[in-house]
Formats: sequence, structure tokens, C-alpha cells
Amino acid sequence: MENQSLFELFIDELADMYNSEKQIVKGLPKLIKLASQPELKEALTKHWNETENQVRRIEKIYHILNMKPREITCEAMEGLMKECEELTEKRDRSPTLDAAIICAAQKVEHYEIASYGTLRSFAKHLDLDSEIIDQLQDTLDEEGAADKKLTKIADGSFFSSGINTEAAGAGSSHSAHKKAKR
Repeated sequence: MENQSLFELFIDELADMYNSEKQIVKGLPKLIKLASQPELKEALTKHWNETENQVRRIEKIYHILNMKPREITCEAMEGLMKECEELTEKRDRSPTLDAAIICAAQKVEHYEIASYGTLRSFAKHLDLDSEIIDQLQDTLDEEGAADKKLTKIADGSFFSSGINTEAAGAGSSHSAHKKAKR
């Protein structure tokens, strides 16, 4: 009986992530279009393709479980997508807009990392088919890699400054104020 309750929770969370991924598939093209930095556009485009595949993975999990895919509206993702819109809507194309896109995208990634980590843990404790665990792990790995890539773009690499550095130096009165304080 206890396992049945955990299984029901697993299915509810899977349905939540199914809807979540569909919201992301719908929302990412707008961010790709807004991004000005080529590396950011490329990273978002790659992850959009991964997200479409993640939707198919969830459908495959339902298939393995002999269940029809179902969705529960993911209110958390709705909120994150709304916040993303608010962060980006009043900014012109600039390094600051790219920084806002990275900020919003990383919030989404962190939500997904937490959710898929939990789903994978539930699947293990429920002794579900190893293919289900593998599908969840594959998605979790992609989400972690996307988050790391966004951090690298924001912070830069050894050979280049990152979006955050460019945004901080882009005529910001805060930069001038900071220099004046020194």
C-alpha cells in the first residue's frame, strides 16, 4: 500500500514534468530569437532539441508502464515562464538581455534538475524497470549539462569574458558608480 502511494506520486510528478517540458518546448524559441550572443543562441537551440527528445522520453516511460501519457498543468513552470517573460520583455538586445535570458533559463534548469532527480529516486525505490531509471538519468544529465553550459556562457572562459562581464560594462551607471567609489 505504501509503495502504491509512492507510485501514484511518481505518476503525478511524471505528468507534471510532461506538461513542464511541453511548456519549455513552446517557450524556448522566443528566447532563442531574443538572444544576441551566438554561443547562447546555439546552447538554447541545442537544449530545445534535447527538450523535444525529453518529451518523447516521458512518453516512452508511460509506454513501458503500459499507461497512456497524461499531463498535470505544471504551475511552477507556468510561473517560471511568466518570470522569464517579465525578465526579458522590457530589455533591448544587449548583453544585459542575454544575462536575463541565462538567469531565467537557469531557474528552469534547476527546477528540472530537482524534479528529475526526485523522479529517478522514486523509480529506484519502486524497483521500476531499469530503462525508466536510465531515461530519467539521461534527462537529468542533459539538464545538468545545460545548466553548466549556461554558467560558462555567463561567466566566460579563459579566453573571453562572459555575458555578465559584458552586461556589467555596457554603459551601466552602476559600473560608473562602483568605479567612483574606489
